[in-house]
Amino acid sequence: MALKCGIVGLPNVGKSTLFNALTSAKALAANYPFATKDPNVGMITVPDNRMEKLSELVNPQKVQPTTIEIVDIAGLIKGASKGEGLGNQFLANIREVDAIVHVVRCFADDNIVHVDGDINPVRDKETIDMELLFKDLETMEKRVEKLKKQAKAGKKEDQAKLDMALRLYTHMEDGKSARSYPTDSDDEIALIQELYLLTAKPILYVCNVDEDSVIDGNEHTKAFKELVKEENAEVILVCAGMEADIAELDTKEERLEFLQEMGLNEPGVNRLIHSCYKLLNLITYFTAGEKEVRAWTIENGTKAPGAAGVIHTDFEKGFIRAEVIKYDVFVAYGSEQAVKSAGKMGVEGKEYVVGDGDVMHFLFNV
Repeated sequence: MALKCGIVGLPNVGKSTLFNALTSAKALAANYPFATKDPNVGMITVPDNRMEKLSELVNPQKVQPTTIEIVDIAGLIKGASKGEGLGNQFLANIREVDAIVHVVRCFADDNIVHVDGDINPVRDKETIDMELLFKDLETMEKRVEKLKKQAKAGKKEDQAKLDMALRLYTHMEDGKSARSYPTDSDDEIALIQELYLLTAKPILYVCNVDEDSVIDGNEHTKAFKELVKEENAEVILVCAGMEADIAELDTKEERLEFLQEMGLNEPGVNRLIHSCYKLLNLITYFTAGEKEVRAWTIENGTKAPGAAGVIHTDFEKGFIRAEVIKYDVFVAYGSEQAVKSAGKMGVEGKEYVVGDGDVMHFLFNV
C-alpha cells in the first residue's frame, strides 16, 4: 500500500538524523536551516517478531517483511504559510502524506543552533501548528466562497454543505485543528476528506531527547506532554543521535548489546515505526509456505476479498473463500498441517474481517 508518513518540524530538530536511522539512508543532516530542500523518501521495513517465528517454523526459501513509506520534509519556519523559507513547497509536500510525524527538539546542545535561539518545544509546536492552520484557513476561505456561489442557486444540498464549511471554518478560526473538529455526520467527514486539510491528518509527536532522557524524559518533554494531553495523540521519546549510532552497527547482536547498556529493550525507531503503522490504521496478515513467508499490509477492518486483492487484483475478483489460521494457533501447533489435523483452521467467506496476524491462503477462480 502506498501510504506515507511525513516527518515535519522546525529546522535543526533532528528530522534528517531520525530519517537516516529509520531508513539507513544518508539524507543530508547539517547544522543550518534548510539543509533539506527536496523531501527525502525512503521505505522502512516494519519490524515484526511474528515474521521471525513463522520463518523458524516454516523454513521458507524467502522472507518478505512489510514496509511503509517515510518522507523527510524540510524544516518549516514562522511565515511558511506565506512562502517564507520555501514554505509553499514544504507545505505542498506535507499535503501529499497520509499522516504526520512531528519532531520537536527537547535537548540542549550549544553546537547545534536552534532557529529561534533557545530550546522550547512548546513554542516550536505552536509555530508549526499555526503555519499549517494558516494554510488550511486559506483553503477553507476559497471553498467557502465557492460554496456561497453554488448556494445562490437555491439547492438545499449546496446550502447544507456551505453551513458545514462555515462551522468548520469558525472552529479553525479559534486556533483549533481540523482533526479536533467534532464531526456529527458522514457528510462532514466527507467534506473534511475532500479538502485535504493539513491539520486534519493524524499526528504522532516525537520528542528528540539526549541519551540521558530517553527513558524518563526531562523538563522539556514533561511540558510538551502536558500541552498535548487533550489531543489524544501519542508522544514517544527518541534520541535521534543514538538511533543513528545503532543503525551503523553491523550485527543484531551488537545492536542488542548497545541497547542493554542503555537500559532499553528495543531501538526507538522500532517504536516509532510501530506507532506510524498504528497511526495509519494498518495491520499485517501473513502468507506462509515453503517458497516464502510474507507480511502484507492492509487497513484495519478490511474484509477477506480486499486483503486478497493486495496480493493480486485477480484474487479479489475471483475470491471464493479464505483459509485462516490465527497466529497464536499456528505457533502453538507448529505447522499448517498440524493445525489442519487438529481442526483448528478456519474457512471464511467474503464478509470475514481479517485480523492482525492472521495466516491466510486464498482460493479464487477467474
